[in-house]
Amino acid sequence: MDIAPLFADIADGPGGGSAHWLQTSDGLRIRVGHWAKPDAKGTVLIFPGRTEFVEKYGHAAQALADRGYASLAIDWRGQGIADRLLDNRAIGHVGRFIDYQKDVDAVIAHANALDLPRPFFLIGHSMGGCIGLRALMDGLEVKAAMFSAPMWGIQMSIALRPVAWGLSSMSKSFGFDEALAPGQFEQSYVLRADFPTNTLTNDKDMFDILRGQLHAQPDLALGGPSLRWLNTSLREMHRLSLRPAPAVPCITFLGSQEAIVDPARIKSRMHDWPGGALHVIAGGRHEMMMDAPNIRNTMFDQTAALFDANR
Repeated sequence: MDIAPLFADIADGPGGGSAHWLQTSDGLRIRVGHWAKPDAKGTVLIFPGRTEFVEKYGHAAQALADRGYASLAIDWRGQGIADRLLDNRAIGHVGRFIDYQKDVDAVIAHANALDLPRPFFLIGHSMGGCIGLRALMDGLEVKAAMFSAPMWGIQMSIALRPVAWGLSSMSKSFGFDEALAPGQFEQSYVLRADFPTNTLTNDKDMFDILRGQLHAQPDLALGGPSLRWLNTSLREMHRLSLRPAPAVPCITFLGSQEAIVDPARIKSRMHDWPGGALHVIAGGRHEMMMDAPNIRNTMFDQTAALFDANR
């Protein structure tokens, strides 16, 4: 079991955190970090969003520890300090969206090898919500799940949607599937956004923390997605939309100011989820676990209550 760096100074998570390198079934190196908790009620598997990394969830890990849970977070392939898939490491890329499930398999095997406290629970944010939904449908053994602004659809104008589908579908045939998707940038969003107009958080302190993490560890930064990532993610979201919700207790949070993922897709999915509940957070933006303290506390209190009820 190979030890990996954990940048504890920027994670601000519970004490005693550690990280390891894992190898996936297709030979890629990814990173996983976990925070132990004495006498934990269970372990929460944190599936981050696109561009994110283990340390970004140190505050979430602390919130979960305060409520009695150990936690584990992952650097997906192509981001954080896991293996990047392009020579230009600033572009987010994946061969097939289903490849992320190989990362999930490696994480579960690792959690079992460490004998992390059971039962397991799931938190999936944004892209991690898409990966997590597929994993649940394929039988991921968790007792309950929380989704935060899950990427079950992407906000695009009616006029842009056929262009995005068409251009990304042709990209491989014409040899530009590794190019940035239209309107995207190589610089990380949080480094080029201004706080007053950002789409992530209402909390200035958290916004500064997110920026500070990338200034302190520039290798963690990631820019926009490739055309290939765009196409394979659109196809995955469509495939998932055709399948019924899994029989797993679930709570989903959606901010009323969400500007990245598609609220209509989230509302439709949760309407048909047996035992599922949707909570719309007034004023919430995309990164609700990193929003104002009252929003964060509400989310983690309700999430812990769901997990407690399903242990």
